[in-house]
Amino acid sequence: MKRILIIALISIIAMTNAMAQSMSDSKVIEFVQKEQKKGTSQAQIVTKLMQKGVSVTRLQQLRKKYSKMQNGSLGASSTPTEGADNRSRTANGTSKRGGKSVEGKSTLGGEEFYPELSRRMDGGDDDEYSMDDGVDALNDFMPDSLTILEKKLEKKLKSRRKVFGRDIFNNKDLSFEPNMNIATPQNYVLGPGDAVIVDVYGASQKSETYTVSPDGEIVIEGFGPIQLSGLSVAQANRKLRSTLGSRYASSKVKLTVGQTKTIMVNVMGEVKAPGTYTLSAFASVFHALYMAGGTNELGTLRGIKVYRNGRLVSNVDIYDYILNGKLTGNVRLHDNDVIVVGPYECLVNISGKVKRPMWYEMKSTESMKSLLKYAGGFTGDAYTKSVRDIRKNGKEYSVYNVTEFDFASFKVADEDSVTVDSILPRYSNMVELKGAAFRPGKYQLGGEVTSVRSLITIADGLREDAFTQHAVMHRMKKDRTLEVIPVDIQGIMDGTVADIPLCNEDVLFIPSQKELTGERKLKIYGEVYYPGTYQYADGMTVEDFILQAGGLKNSASTTVKVNRRMADSSASSTGNVRTESYEMQLVDGFVLDGKEGFKLQPFDEVYVTRNAAYVEQMSVSIEGEVMSAGHYGMTKANTRVSDVLKLCGGITAQAAPNGVYIMRKLNEEEKRIRLKKLDEQRAYRAYAGNGSQQLSDGGSKYLFADSLLIEQFLRQDEYKVAVDLQASINEPGSAGDIILRDGDRIIVQETNNTVRVTGAVPYENTVPFVKGKGIKYYMAQGGARGAKNRRWAYIVYQNGSAKMVRDGAKVEPGCEIVLPERNTQSTAAQNASMWVSIGSTLATMGAVIVSVLK
Repeated sequence: MKRILIIALISIIAMTNAMAQSMSDSKVIEFVQKEQKKGTSQAQIVTKLMQKGVSVTRLQQLRKKYSKMQNGSLGASSTPTEGADNRSRTANGTSKRGGKSVEGKSTLGGEEFYPELSRRMDGGDDDEYSMDDGVDALNDFMPDSLTILEKKLEKKLKSRRKVFGRDIFNNKDLSFEPNMNIATPQNYVLGPGDAVIVDVYGASQKSETYTVSPDGEIVIEGFGPIQLSGLSVAQANRKLRSTLGSRYASSKVKLTVGQTKTIMVNVMGEVKAPGTYTLSAFASVFHALYMAGGTNELGTLRGIKVYRNGRLVSNVDIYDYILNGKLTGNVRLHDNDVIVVGPYECLVNISGKVKRPMWYEMKSTESMKSLLKYAGGFTGDAYTKSVRDIRKNGKEYSVYNVTEFDFASFKVADEDSVTVDSILPRYSNMVELKGAAFRPGKYQLGGEVTSVRSLITIADGLREDAFTQHAVMHRMKKDRTLEVIPVDIQGIMDGTVADIPLCNEDVLFIPSQKELTGERKLKIYGEVYYPGTYQYADGMTVEDFILQAGGLKNSASTTVKVNRRMADSSASSTGNVRTESYEMQLVDGFVLDGKEGFKLQPFDEVYVTRNAAYVEQMSVSIEGEVMSAGHYGMTKANTRVSDVLKLCGGITAQAAPNGVYIMRKLNEEEKRIRLKKLDEQRAYRAYAGNGSQQLSDGGSKYLFADSLLIEQFLRQDEYKVAVDLQASINEPGSAGDIILRDGDRIIVQETNNTVRVTGAVPYENTVPFVKGKGIKYYMAQGGARGAKNRRWAYIVYQNGSAKMVRDGAKVEPGCEIVLPERNTQSTAAQNASMWVSIGSTLATMGAVIVSVLK
């Protein structure tokens, strides 16, 4: 019995693991997204995935796949071109960083230093991975919101201390790679690995290529070895001429360098990847620093030292190259050179109104003037008289205000924080003119502008609507508060009143008549062609206003009402405003019933009423299988379908008995309701998100598949109204005989002797109508079987009406049987997930049973 239980338990676990391992990449991603929406932590998600059989190795593979999709495919690497005369030099490989290059190769970092890490990243037993490895892999290609926030904070903290020039060696387009095909310098020192070409020309013609051996020699045929290592190109040429001169007395001998050797350079100190690098013999200090990844957070940019044979040969200042374009310290490296990057000496932050606010590495001998130069100088709105320096003196903060005369002498210190303020938001020589002048604005005080009169003159004078009896001038007092000075503009301009001298920041405001009286408007409503708001003009009558609004419509009555705002002068309501109404009759020529024209006043509102007896002409159209299709006027109120059928001579023999419907235009109220429903659906969609969620509204359900489809449906300006043709013909005036509206289109369809089966059926099909056959027969034509499915089907008839099968709907010619999708049905993925869960539960129960039997 125990053996049988163990075998069953192993089978269940194997089946469960097999089902879990069958999870596709998309299913894994879908699972992670669902758990992240619930707020599950990354560690808990990894645990659940492992319980489902998704290993950490699988997560590593997903991360690699995502990385490849992000980076794209790698192009083919270029190889040196081979030729008969290989005098063009090529680099010994392609420069790469991170310890993986031929030309530059570090012995620290990368796969050579961490072989175990490299092996694990390429795959292997999942036991080698920890939970942290799985979380790291998941964070790489599907980070949660907390991880994203942590990365943003980390990036923000780094950006706060961005040091000028520190990222120069992190630019992939600026590698400082040496040019290999240049004339070999005469002071180039030969060594093992150099390929030298010896050319003999003149009486003898000969060219041979030799490689300097590890012993520093080349062996010339018929002569023997010649020591060249340690000699410059010039020295090697002299030695060859003196050595081979006796043999080639009538010829000349010349040595050139072909493929150069590689050198070993040590980059030490505060760099991102310190180590020993194999570089081209033409490599410079900058290229070596690039290969080492540049300086780290502590590395200096101002004092990089190069040692050769224990002696200092160069002191490199990166700022001299960045700011001045000088490569003074960027010497060509020799074999076994040592580059030492020490820690920075002084970092100073400058902020505010400078062109390049950031951190700068300074030397202890440099001043505030140098810092401002490195920062690009002041911006246009900077306060240049002094800057503020906050210093940490080992115990507390100190503040120094450095004036412009002390910029060159004030020495900066480590962690100084320099701030450059902006100029004050005020003027030193400005007056302003506002209001009814031809050229209002700000003017320079002094010179031509010294008084009110001169200010108005330079502004090209006052507009015609200026109110000159009383103007206002605001003047700033010593405490920066305002005082008001009344100004008689008319008297100043006429010379009857003394002119007023102007002070700095005075503002003179000259009002206009329009501003004093307000914008004078008239409004007209009702049966005119262009109702709306109009500008008031003095002496305007009611007749003038109606003509300005396009005249009366045919529907207008002769009654006109005018509402006028009046100031109530009664003692009980002093200061209140009331409305007074006037009513008048218009006769031919827009004359007010033989009286003098009624004069309008500003803010009057005119209403032209509608003639109650006026009725606009209305019509409907009928088309399709009728005797005489066309447009027909609605000769009476409450015109019905039966009335139009009589006017057109009735239907033809080919007309479908249940195939008549009306296409009706939306009226204003229906449009408002439909637009309101559209807004509701937009709001629900924004809340629910994408998917197949449903919204119930008055018993009807809208499936959210695509917002454009929803909008298209709700924006249609017509809708279908089903017509009961038999009731219209046999029972005129009954409830089934629909009352028509202006613009209705009656469509009479032709008899359709088919039945269409659509929806959630295996095969949508259109089949001939067979009299006497029920719903079961037609559902079978679409591949749907079973009474359970038929209960949810409904039938759409030719006239647009629909009825559920379970409510007794009968199949008729031309109808459509629809089997809707049922959201309660489980998908295959849900069933698989359910079985995995069941398997896990059974496995746990089996383990408990086995432990009990033991």
